[in-house]
Amino acid sequence: MRIHFIAIGGSVMHQLAIALKRKGYDVTGSDDEIFEPASTNLEKEGILPQQTGWYPEKITPDIHEVILGMHAKEDNPELVKARELGLKVFSFPEYIYRVSENKKRVAIG
Repeated sequence: MRIHFIAIGGSVMHQLAIALKRKGYDVTGSDDEIFEPASTNLEKEGILPQQTGWYPEKITPDIHEVILGMHAKEDNPELVKARELGLKVFSFPEYIYRVSENKKRVAIG
């Protein structure tokens, strides 16, 4: 399964991307800025974008799901392209809910 992250550099987003990559998913992503420790963590996993910015050409019909980070705006060119192609787009919370819907969830504060 191929998953693309719009705003992959977020503190939680990059950790989800790494977890999915380790589970065997084909993970790609983009961001307009990626800071430490996200950049090093993504680089170690081989999923650090080669350059920062938004690239609608990365959004192709073979992507199964798009996970949208908080700082991506509605006019983000990758989001616009994903919607034009009719791809499934989830926010981080929506994605977590969907994959844990039938599991026992425990929250620790």
